Amino acid sequence: MDEIARLFLTLGGLFLAGLAADALGRRTALPRVTLLLLIGVAAGQSGLGLIPEQTTALFEPLSVAALTLVAFLLGNALTARKLAEHGRSILMVSWAVVLVTLCVVTPGLILVGLDPALALILAAIATATAPAATSDILRQAASTSAFSERIRGIVAVDDAWGLIVFSVALVGAATLAGTGAGSAALGHAARGLGGAIAVGLVVGLPGAVLTGRLSPGEPLQTEALGLVFLTAGLASWLDVSVLLAGLVAGAIIANFARHHDRAFHEIEHLQWPFMLLFFVMAGAVLEIGSLAEIGLLGLAYVVLRVAARIVGGWLGGYLAGLPAPQRRWIGPALLPQAGVAVGMALVAGDAFPQWHDTIVTLTVGTTVIFEILGPPLTLLALKRAGTDQSTAPGSRNI
Repeated sequence: MDEIARLFLTLGGLFLAGLAADALGRRTALPRVTLLLLIGVAAGQSGLGLIPEQTTALFEPLSVAALTLVAFLLGNALTARKLAEHGRSILMVSWAVVLVTLCVVTPGLILVGLDPALALILAAIATATAPAATSDILRQAASTSAFSERIRGIVAVDDAWGLIVFSVALVGAATLAGTGAGSAALGHAARGLGGAIAVGLVVGLPGAVLTGRLSPGEPLQTEALGLVFLTAGLASWLDVSVLLAGLVAGAIIANFARHHDRAFHEIEHLQWPFMLLFFVMAGAVLEIGSLAEIGLLGLAYVVLRVAARIVGGWLGGYLAGLPAPQRRWIGPALLPQAGVAVGMALVAGDAFPQWHDTIVTLTVGTTVIFEILGPPLTLLALKRAGTDQSTAPGSRNI
């Protein structure tokens, strides 16, 4: 069988498996994200090896496309109207979760015997979430509650805070370790953040003016795909965050476009095929064997990150005046962790080669855990707290 036939047979099988996962997810308590990851693990390099190498080679471009689509949709959560309704709670919770994660994981890892500089690096990586997984769970749950809108907004911004904290943490770690690696990493991160915002502006401003004119009411599919792929291409070319670039472009279009009723309707239609392949491929390339290598250090990292999410979510919710049920479930809703964390780990490993293996192995190994166990907890959190509105008894105006 030639490579082209094998590729299309694999893609056809993956789409049908994704359809089955979607149907099963609608009839059970299992998120389809977890089901797709498990399908990928079973069929990929850690399982039966059914997915050929040329198919897994598509993972990187699929990741870029899927994450840019997600970022555009998350940008829709940052409209002036939604920020007026939930902005204070989104900012308070996102800041609290990121800062509490840093302050809990760092001393916790020091207590289990890690070098303080390495502990700080791993704590900064722990601030990252999985916007693609969380976004798909919100879509699967089809919840329009105040809680789900807040989670959508928090996920939209907290990786940006995490990237900033990570950049500063690398400087601190370099100071503690007595190297100059952190300064270079901080400069690279600053250029990356500034470049991503610039890409978002370059695509978003003309996009807000031009899209929706050919077909009144909403942009065409070709317009939506053009904006997404243009953003992904520019961000990849400049080596900046596709998430942040897409988020900025999406937020600008959602706030300033005057020719659409629903600026992201076509992107919602286009998103699922990309997401399906993205999650299956993510499972296929996961190295389950890395779980055996992380040992007690990995267990401590998982426990500390879970505790930090719960405490940070509760604290941020309390400061924002959210009802008690929502405060309890914000942390569990933000447990998934994936590509952003692995990207941070690779950057940190390059900056601190003496800890490269520890950083990358720990991050990859715990990502397997958080990507499989995190989505069901997010879905549970939406079910338990999603019916509580911001005007519930005991809440304060936000």
